[in-house]
Amino acid sequence: MPFPEKFLDLIKPETKAFLFLATVNSKGLPQVTPIWLDTDGEYILVNTNEGRIKDRNMKKNADVAMVIQDPNDPYRYLGMQGKVISHTTEGADEHINMLSLRYYGRPWTYREGQKRIIFKIQPTSFDQH
Repeated sequence: MPFPEKFLDLIKPETKAFLFLATVNSKGLPQVTPIWLDTDGEYILVNTNEGRIKDRNMKKNADVAMVIQDPNDPYRYLGMQGKVISHTTEGADEHINMLSLRYYGRPWTYREGQKRIIFKIQPTSFDQH
């Protein structure tokens, strides 16, 4: 499902918009995390550390909800429902470094024992505001 035309500016790297990712834990309770946004134009790419709550939740339940908020207008946002279709550790270190350079302007600082993972999420519906 393609991103709505009037919101394509929000997914451009130079916009530096944040994605608010909602997952559901094993008790059925929601968990929301603001994260750095990346997309390949079709899928949302979420980079996290293995073992974090969102990592565990997405491995158990592929259904997620997301919001990309316009950094220049908090009342303009793109809501989405989606499904995790894959995850991999391949290229995850390079990916988080690229995101750190984009959002912070400096390389990612690795912590001992950290193992990065990328989740690929297919948007299945959009809620446009």
